[in-house]
Amino acid sequence: MKHKKPKPELTRQEEYVKKHRRYHHQITWSRMIIFFLFIGLWECSANLGWIDSFFFSSPSRVILCLKDLLLEKSLISHIGITFLETLISFLLVIGLGLLIATLLWHSHKVSEIMEPYLVILNSLPKSALAPLFIVWLGTGTTTIIVAGISVAIFGSIISLYTGFKQVDGEKITLIYTLGGTRKDAFCKVVLPGSIPTILSTMKVNIGLALVGVIIGEFLAARRGLGYLIIYGSQVFQLDMVITSILLLCIMAFGLYKAIQFAEHKMKVQLKL
Repeated sequence: MKHKKPKPELTRQEEYVKKHRRYHHQITWSRMIIFFLFIGLWECSANLGWIDSFFFSSPSRVILCLKDLLLEKSLISHIGITFLETLISFLLVIGLGLLIATLLWHSHKVSEIMEPYLVILNSLPKSALAPLFIVWLGTGTTTIIVAGISVAIFGSIISLYTGFKQVDGEKITLIYTLGGTRKDAFCKVVLPGSIPTILSTMKVNIGLALVGVIIGEFLAARRGLGYLIIYGSQVFQLDMVITSILLLCIMAFGLYKAIQFAEHKMKVQLKL
């Protein structure tokens, strides 16, 4: 009688990866169940008259509206324009945020001077600045991108600078003890130690950039999902408004998941 070979025990690394995957599968399924329950409740409420489908639409009406927009061959263009404007705004926010936060970290005196101004500018309602951008820059893509940047940039600088300051000071002291410069301390300790802060800031900023772009499109665009929302509300095509809002949700979710995927990959690598 042949004896079965015992299965090799999983290494700690393989066991961690397996648990990690199982956890995220549970999260994904839970999200999908909540989503389909919401869609089902929405459709039933419209069909049974619990809500007025003219004002609140329904999944079936959204699908028909989406089909009509696709047949007009303009929807892809509107989505692409909003996506491009959001991506440009997001990249500029991250680039400028990292640059200015680095300068503030490098000079304690400058950071002390600029900190109250950053807090004040971050607290301003950015929708109030949009009309000024139109006067200064005119209507067009530049104004929309600047509106997208204005919503996220000041909070991004504050978050990144705070993350830089919270890095372990003993490691920085060790760099100086070994003859390193302030540049060495930033490149070898501060920046690598702030990667979780940078990624979490990116996750917030992608949504804020999209909000800013939509504010800009409300006032200064003739194309984009923000324009479709305004146009639909003006002509009482509320199915178009809700369809555009749902497309924005899908876009925001996709951009968020892309950053979250990078964050999870990095966390797994660090724990392994």
